[in-house]
Amino acid sequence: MNQPILVTGATGNTGHHVVAGLLAEGVPVRALVRDPRRARLPEGVEVVGGDVTDPADVSSAARGTAGAYLLWPGFGTDGTEEAVAALTRHTPRVAYLSAVAAEEGPGSVWGRLEAALRGSGREWTFLRVTGLAANTRGWAEQVRSGVVRAPYGRASRSLVHERDVAAVAVRALLDGAHAGRSYLVTGPESLAQADQARILGEEAGIPVRWEEQPEEEARAELAEAMGADFADTGMAYWASLVHTPEPVSRDVEEVTGRPALSFREWAREHAGDFARG
Repeated sequence: MNQPILVTGATGNTGHHVVAGLLAEGVPVRALVRDPRRARLPEGVEVVGGDVTDPADVSSAARGTAGAYLLWPGFGTDGTEEAVAALTRHTPRVAYLSAVAAEEGPGSVWGRLEAALRGSGREWTFLRVTGLAANTRGWAEQVRSGVVRAPYGRASRSLVHERDVAAVAVRALLDGAHAGRSYLVTGPESLAQADQARILGEEAGIPVRWEEQPEEEARAELAEAMGADFADTGMAYWASLVHTPEPVSRDVEEVTGRPALSFREWAREHAGDFARG
């Protein structure tokens, strides 16, 4: 393949693994990053500056590409259709990092982006994740203290290793057989949040216990950080997982030919992020 694959979010949790996976396949990579001076990417990657929410930047970055890995920043929906139109005007195939919440309809950012890609006339593949294991880094300071205090310790999630997301994305970008498919990209098991915290501690060599945080206190903290709407939606979702765990899918294995990586494997690889100094 002579034309490059465009990777947005190339320095992020999944994006840098997508870059590595494409390079390992001998595929040239073009990375769209906000600040090329600060981007740390492998030698040989073509780095271009711009913002994925800016249609002009997207259009310029996508020219002459064979495909694109699309990661949309945040939860805002402004400009989604315009960005997708700019992207698909120049590239024939898109692997989009979506979320299982896209199934609930077009109102969410994931639903709107999926709808725009479906209507683009281009090849698309949706990677609907339940949640990234990397997001548990938000507990790092608490893990080091030995106590994770958060709501819904019995809520069970099927968090996925970011390397598995990237592996599925690479296959979707290089093989047209995945066009028009929506994959549920999860870890191999659904684990209660309290068990996740315990495993993080075990791999970092720290005994960790879960302390259940009162719902109203947690909601207030989340609203201050992310806004009231997000807080209400997030709290309701986590509460639902206490009795209805997130689903577990074998789509990672179907696409890549190997089982999905476990949460413990992720915790072992990233133990240094949680270990005491």
